[in-house]
Amino acid sequence: MSKSIIKLEKIKKIYATEEMETHALQSVNLEIKQGEFVSICGPSGCGKSTLLSILGLLDTPSKGTYILDGMDVSRLSIKQAASVRNQKIGFIFQAFNLIDELSVYENVALPLDYSNKQFSDEEVRQRVEKCLETVDMLNRSSHRPNQLSGGQQQRVAIARALVCEPALLLVDEATGNLDSKNGDAVMSMLRSLNDNGTTICLVTHDPRYADHADKQYRLNEGLIEIHPKPIAEAV
Repeated sequence: MSKSIIKLEKIKKIYATEEMETHALQSVNLEIKQGEFVSICGPSGCGKSTLLSILGLLDTPSKGTYILDGMDVSRLSIKQAASVRNQKIGFIFQAFNLIDELSVYENVALPLDYSNKQFSDEEVRQRVEKCLETVDMLNRSSHRPNQLSGGQQQRVAIARALVCEPALLLVDEATGNLDSKNGDAVMSMLRSLNDNGTTICLVTHDPRYADHADKQYRLNEGLIEIHPKPIAEAV
């Protein structure tokens, strides 16, 4: 039986001011097992960004428990959260967030500089080249991001997310800045990564891309529910 990578139990997130309280997440229960491809879909303002911030250890829940790869991460300090995030989570963003002053190779290698582990130059080279080869961008390793197309930049961003060999890949609207052709290519790549064992949680507002996942959830007004696939697809 596959182990749980993510387990959320009764997660709530409340933003309070003197005048009012906003319940961004009301009572979210979610479990993602190793090797699963899960999508979380929902309209703007439904709580997707808040949930993603909690999953990615960029924010903490007001109430509830978050177990990440067997570790309770519900109440970590900022420093502790950053350390766990670097070890266990890879991010792919809508904005590619590459550094134009660095080469493709240097961008992909950057997370290794912030790792708790010490890597030799040879280990860095092997990891970076393996990840660039995975996304078919090894031949562009010396290029700068501004010399690449949007689709190529997102491929580099995927390689960067994989270089620390995370337990979980969080994908935040990764196709939002791409045309449909490049968007489809990125989704095909994510599907291939999952087929090879990478656990993926995709957050999107686009049902067409949510359908790529094996298990779909819908978030609405701070509550989450499983969203069944059409019968024709489930057979």
